[in-house]
Amino acid sequence: MVIGVPKEVKKQEFRVALLPSAAYQLTKRGHTVLVERGAGIGAGFLDKEYESAGAQLVDTHSAVFERAGMIVKVKEPQPAEIPLLRHGQILFTYLHLAADKTLAESLARTGATAIAYETIEVNRRLPLLEPMSEIAGRMSILVGGYFLAKHYGGSGTLLGGVPGVLPGKVVVIGGGSAGINAARMATGLGADVTILEVDIERMRYLDITLTTAHTLYSDESHLLQILPATDLLIGAVLVPGAKAPKLIRRDMLKLMRPGSVLVDIAIDQGGCAETSRPTTHENPVFVEEGVTHYCVANMPGAYARTATQALTNATYRYVELLADHGLAEACQRQPALVSGINSMSGGITHKTVADAHGLTHVPVRF
Repeated sequence: MVIGVPKEVKKQEFRVALLPSAAYQLTKRGHTVLVERGAGIGAGFLDKEYESAGAQLVDTHSAVFERAGMIVKVKEPQPAEIPLLRHGQILFTYLHLAADKTLAESLARTGATAIAYETIEVNRRLPLLEPMSEIAGRMSILVGGYFLAKHYGGSGTLLGGVPGVLPGKVVVIGGGSAGINAARMATGLGADVTILEVDIERMRYLDITLTTAHTLYSDESHLLQILPATDLLIGAVLVPGAKAPKLIRRDMLKLMRPGSVLVDIAIDQGGCAETSRPTTHENPVFVEEGVTHYCVANMPGAYARTATQALTNATYRYVELLADHGLAEACQRQPALVSGINSMSGGITHKTVADAHGLTHVPVRF
């Protein structure tokens, strides 16, 4: 198979979809790997490293799409990339289609088989989303603490406190991969941490694992009680393939102290606060109801080298499987791939995505 790795064109996205080591493994298996010149520079991987690994460097973005049978990316295709996709071509990347009806429809019209990292589910886990959730969770505490500083409009609260001064209060909504990593970072700083979750068994696990954090059943009443004392609120709620539930209404934000911070990790799926809207690393925050909102839609892109390594660790086995065996046989060998197919042959094949936009669901057929 010919595998194409284009340079990411989304604003301030520095990750690359495959490491040079992954290109080496694929070429050793007889595949052709096309890498757009400069694709890895943002993550610290030079063109010469890909050449040494056996990849072919391609001068233009369009040539990668034209020659490759499978396109491996990091972020969803941008408007300029949609016309480059063709019927039957495999697109393997993060898509987050439940939050973008226009993208879902335009992607389906291309006829390409679009496989989303974030909807491949194995034993109730999302193994290709987890590495980025881990990074976003850990990063949420770093950026949240940063924007609590007074000179950035924050309340001036240091999360860890100091002797004689109580630590800041961090509330994490959701105890999945992003949530537990946020909580670990916050407890490591010495903050007072509470995790809201609805799964009782998950709460037991969190209670045992994070001995200095508190767990609280997630419902509106408990949120209303805890928000007035919250300094940093982390939205880490995920429903696989679906829009994030709007758990934080505008009137609820008014309960928080001026200068408090909300980091909405769920913004890729539409965000879990009514007031959230996507931002960029260049302009990461805005203020609503006195609360600083950090809603960057590609948070792990800030740590592009670490994120690229973690992503490739998770995705490579699936790339190799698709390259070695083609789509149909790869899905037979690894049925979890079917849950990753969001669109195929002109239709929306992921039911949750279709339902999110009121579109017709078309089952996957080979």
